[in-house]
Amino acid sequence: MVTDMSDNHYAEEEMTVELELEDGEKVTCAVITILTVQEKDYIALLPLDENGENNDGEVWFYGYSEDENDPNVEPELSFIEDDEEYEAVADAFDEFLDNAEFDELVEEE
Repeated sequence: MVTDMSDNHYAEEEMTVELELEDGEKVTCAVITILTVQEKDYIALLPLDENGENNDGEVWFYGYSEDENDPNVEPELSFIEDDEEYEAVADAFDEFLDNAEFDELVEEE
């Protein structure tokens, strides 16, 4: 799996990563958030089509780790293979979305 978190992505409003799938296909994904669940970090990604859009609402979750000693090393993503771990991450993401919606409502008032 290859990630591309080039410096130019940080300047954009939406940070993206490019994943290389097992079949060699490359998919650009918008980074939604990084979550911490049971002291481990995970990343929520929104796969984008060639127009930079996501029409099906599918979100991908991966384990996420950074090299604390060298900020220039690209973060590593890993598959979540345990069903219980995946469910915990999905629940944390749902809670993140609920909080984001609540924050939007509070800002509108």
